[in-house]
Amino acid sequence: MTIEIIQSDITTLRVDAVVNAANETLLGGGGVDGAIHRAAGPRLLAACRALPEVRPHVRCPAGEARITPGFDLPARYVIHTVGPVWRGGDAREPELLAACHRNALRLAREHAIDSIAFPAISCGVYGYPRDAAAAVAVAVLAEEQDKTRTPHRIVLCAFDAGMAEAWRAAAKRLHVPIGDPPI
Repeated sequence: MTIEIIQSDITTLRVDAVVNAANETLLGGGGVDGAIHRAAGPRLLAACRALPEVRPHVRCPAGEARITPGFDLPARYVIHTVGPVWRGGDAREPELLAACHRNALRLAREHAIDSIAFPAISCGVYGYPRDAAAAVAVAVLAEEQDKTRTPHRIVLCAFDAGMAEAWRAAAKRLHVPIGDPPI
């Protein structure tokens, strides 16, 4: 298994699954969520609407994950996960962010997904500090990598150079090897 860090548009990646940093309704929104919904086309919204609500207007609580087809994306699947809103760090944010990554990987294993791309979950409008989020994500992915060896390829896909650098710095601090992306 390799972990790669790239700066790119996650909607263009040729991986088995992309992870969507969604909101609890799973009906689209801003940032990466909106971009994924636009690129996947209207069938993604219909598939998300078909997922059962666990309580009114909530199809996926924070920390959990759901899977749908990728429709018009190059990826076969979209794994939707809802990260925590940053409230200063004492409202279970690290625990919930870790659960997002673990649950996305659990679904990947259940669906025989060999390559998966993650965005910076919770680092946009949810306000999670980049360095803190990067440390959680890299630590969880490295821990899962040691346990299962699948999926074989994990991509951390940054929208901007600052997030890519935050992931690289976290990997260096945690002594997690980062592979080179394929050309």
